[in-house]
Amino acid sequence: MPIQLHFHIALAALLVEAIVSYPQPLYRRLGHPVTWFGALLTRAEARFNHEGSAAIMRRMAGVAVILLLVAAAFAVTVALEDVLTGNWIGKAALAMLASSLLASRSLYSHVRAVSVALRAAGLEGGRAAVAHIVGRDVAALDQAGVARAAIESLAENFSDGVVAPLFWLVALGLPGMVVYKIVNTADSLIGHRTARYEDFGWAAARLDDALNFVPARISALIYLTLAWLRFGGDRAHRTWRVILRDARAHRSPNGGWPEAAMAGALAFRLNGPRRYHGVLVDEPLTGDGNFMLEAQDIDDALDFYRDGCVLLAAAIAISAFLMS
Repeated sequence: MPIQLHFHIALAALLVEAIVSYPQPLYRRLGHPVTWFGALLTRAEARFNHEGSAAIMRRMAGVAVILLLVAAAFAVTVALEDVLTGNWIGKAALAMLASSLLASRSLYSHVRAVSVALRAAGLEGGRAAVAHIVGRDVAALDQAGVARAAIESLAENFSDGVVAPLFWLVALGLPGMVVYKIVNTADSLIGHRTARYEDFGWAAARLDDALNFVPARISALIYLTLAWLRFGGDRAHRTWRVILRDARAHRSPNGGWPEAAMAGALAFRLNGPRRYHGVLVDEPLTGDGNFMLEAQDIDDALDFYRDGCVLLAAAIAISAFLMS
């Protein structure tokens, strides 16, 4: 598929997902591609991740599983793309398929639900809502902790759920996008530093880091540009300083970039200590601004995120026009 068509498909997919998202009746009847990937990975993990095996054997099994899944998905989607690019109906189908692998609207909805719950049901409602989108323990979070968790998830998943899939769609077509989503799903399921997953999930975690390296920095650049457009040069300069200082201190080699950019642009202070499975993790702080965040700050972050998606769509549209 020509690179020009990649841009057109990417723009169409982003618009479709932003307008209609993934139809709930279809989800209830057939599930979602990410749930399919997850089910396949769960079965593979149960079959090949033997707790009694040596660490090197578990790591080799994890490498073999992820490479086999990636190779199979790439081969199938290459053939599918070849079939569908012959006419406009096929290209429209490609855009619909690609839209199912984006999360711009669903991410907005899930984070918005945290703001709504904080206002309508107080702290307990906010904790229940944010538990759907973060992995940390939520029982001990205060209102500011709930708000920070929601905003951190929004910032990081702008890269993971929107920018990165589109980046690989533009770079390698539908096969690149599908491979990215498989790897990203594998990382979320087995890429944990726990006794069970540290070795078996090693390949998934390292490959996910590699595939997100460029998109994470593009996400930060989008937020930096948006800070300049919305707030002026002084805010953009401060955002740049926060990115340079704090992005590399994050636990993730990629997640810190969009989080630092949003923290700098909106004058927030994010991250800090949190608990996972009862264990206190002393995460460094990100940003210099307000630490005691609330529902209105989530709404401000959502407005900023929405404008970031618009800026991303504009960049793709301009690129498509220039390549036509």
